[in-house]
This record gives sequence, structure tokens and C-alpha cells, in this order.
Amino acid sequence: MFIHIGGDVIIPKRELIAIINLNTTESSQITKEFLQLAKVDGLIKETKKGGKFKSCVITDKGVYMSTISAGTLTKREREFSYK
Repeated sequence: MFIHIGGDVIIPKRELIAIINLNTTESSQITKEFLQLAKVDGLIKETKKGGKFKSCVITDKGVYMSTISAGTLTKREREFSYK
């Protein structure tokens, strides 16, 4: 299965590690440090150039900044989950 995470970016669900709400990262020093290190290492990819990013999608291939909310992305991830 695949998940559309914004712009023209679709990732395989099996690559998904985490979805982070960027509105809450201001209170988490660890998340701030992670995102800074990922940026320095060139792992950050934007789903829309110059967009207002609402969430961060971490995969085993990279870190994507998305304009779609973490809640919406989580719903998309769960929508096609097999029970």
C-alpha cells in the first residue's frame, strides 16, 4: 500500500517509521535536534517548495516535510491497515 503525503509525493507504507506533528515540536528539544541533524545531513525533503509545513514524515529513505496535518496522514495510514 502507499500513502500520499503531499505535493507529488507518495511513499510505500512499509517505509513509514513515524509521523510527527510540527506544531508540538516547539516543546520537544529532542525533535528539534533530530530535525536540525537531518537537515545538516541532507535528509530533509519538502513535499511542496516554500509551503507551511504541518507535519514531518520519517521513512527509512528520508525525512519529508509535509503541508498535510499529522492527523490526516495518520488517518490515511490507518485507512488501509489490515486487522
